[in-house]
Amino acid sequence: MRFRELTVVILVLSVPILAIAEDFRCTSGEKVRRIEIMYEPGLAVPCEVHYFKDTEAPGSREVLWRAQNEAGYCEARSEELVAMLRSFGWECTAGAAEDMPDDASNSPAPPTVIE
Repeated sequence: MRFRELTVVILVLSVPILAIAEDFRCTSGEKVRRIEIMYEPGLAVPCEVHYFKDTEAPGSREVLWRAQNEAGYCEARSEELVAMLRSFGWECTAGAAEDMPDDASNSPAPPTVIE
């Protein structure tokens, strides 16, 4: 295998594959927000909290928080965000990811806030 091919293989293998483990769908009138906690399959960390404004910016997302070592960090941050949205009058339900189109939760976007 040439150096260039080996480099590509190493880069592909070093990028974590994240899967949705927990999610919420929040609505206020016509507006929809989604919060998803993403993990590597079978691991509690690393994790990321993804935030979607489905009605205002379909297909885009923000990574609000991520943790490399602290189990429970992403869950706590997402629960705080859901509580805040509820305090502003949003209605939030758990388990909304299966209701969204496949491409809605897979569109890449740069992280905005990092732990």
